[in-house]
Amino acid sequence: MNIVMMTNTYLPHVGGVARSVASFSAEYRRRGHGVLVVAPEFPDTPADETGVIRIPAIQNFNASDFSVALPVASGLNEALDSFAPDIIHAHHPFLLGMTALRAARTRQLPLVFTHHTLYEQYTHYAPGDSPRLQRFAIELATAYANLCDQVFAPSNSIAVLLRQRGVTTPVSEIPTGVQVEDFAHGDGSAFRHQLSIPADAFVVGHLGRLAPEKNLVFLAEAVAGFLHTRADTHFLVIGSGPSESDMREVFDNAGLSGRLHIAGILQSAELANALHAMDVFVFASYSETQGMVLTEAMAAGVPVVALDAPGAREVIRDRVNGRLLEEQQREAFVAALGWLAGRSPQQREALVQEARNTADSFSLQRTAEKALYAYTTVRSRLQPGTYTEDDSENQVLNRVIKLIRAEWEIVKGMAEAGGAALRHGNTDRKSD
Repeated sequence: MNIVMMTNTYLPHVGGVARSVASFSAEYRRRGHGVLVVAPEFPDTPADETGVIRIPAIQNFNASDFSVALPVASGLNEALDSFAPDIIHAHHPFLLGMTALRAARTRQLPLVFTHHTLYEQYTHYAPGDSPRLQRFAIELATAYANLCDQVFAPSNSIAVLLRQRGVTTPVSEIPTGVQVEDFAHGDGSAFRHQLSIPADAFVVGHLGRLAPEKNLVFLAEAVAGFLHTRADTHFLVIGSGPSESDMREVFDNAGLSGRLHIAGILQSAELANALHAMDVFVFASYSETQGMVLTEAMAAGVPVVALDAPGAREVIRDRVNGRLLEEQQREAFVAALGWLAGRSPQQREALVQEARNTADSFSLQRTAEKALYAYTTVRSRLQPGTYTEDDSENQVLNRVIKLIRAEWEIVKGMAEAGGAALRHGNTDRKSD
């Protein structure tokens, strides 16, 4: 089958959606399917990439590291027609998500949408951030999901949330799988030596984009509190972003800057080495839709301590493969880290083995199989119409009508989202 993936973020950008699209695309191709990725241009985009169409984009939108794709691209329709897709898969509800809707409607193809992101958690990147804008983000994503033929939710928590928000399109729970073999082996000792971390230190680790929505100030304060209880502990952070300075400030104020190691963005073998240098992985974000970095850490045999939130609760079994904390309390987080550090070698090995078992259950091979089955199901449920080959005028007319209908659905969806946001805002004012 030929699958088009339309995404507003893709390699070389480092982030969950980009990695998800890249991972699924590689696995589909490995199984013999055709994949065409439509994505924005980014700085340092490889010149020799295949199977990718790049769309002109505004770089570093609103001082972030995101690119904003311009939704109209010369030659895109011709490229899509040449590829002859069977499925259009959108990974965002706006910008290239709108292009995906038009492409699917005009070609009478099923449209699949993965609700990767809790968009209301990211409105601080947009000018004029406000509760009303957050409500608009929710309503727009919901309206878009209801224009699609199938929705993928990365976790059960998100599947439940989408139905509560009014999504009536069929929803399948399909997380991004972890390529277990990429993380199963690594040289943690060499990585510790590279960063001057003692070989016998207890290392708390974190991986991710260092951004405000990741709740990193709380995380840094909790880890710093734990480091105060043990002189042999260090904090290893993999990633970069605007919150790096906030994390450094927390450790500077605590007098612990010498035990904070921020290694930047790592890929491939170096990332595996870094994960193998950790004794425990910590996570405090409430903005995730799945536990991708958690399963990557577990594939390296690293137990996890995290707050109970979407994505984390599907991965962590408390006191089995880590600790899942019900409330955001610094003292409870410090105590959980102390509990894990205090396990005997045999107890710690049991935690490690359960972490690896969890990663195996979230393998990319398993999740790709589920996604391909969902593609097949939606295709059989929505058989495309046919045109009469000898009536070219009707073909053109029907295609124009479908394009107009697609545009109307987009406008209507945005208008409904805006109206819902305004109604919600008025209700809020009346209740004040």
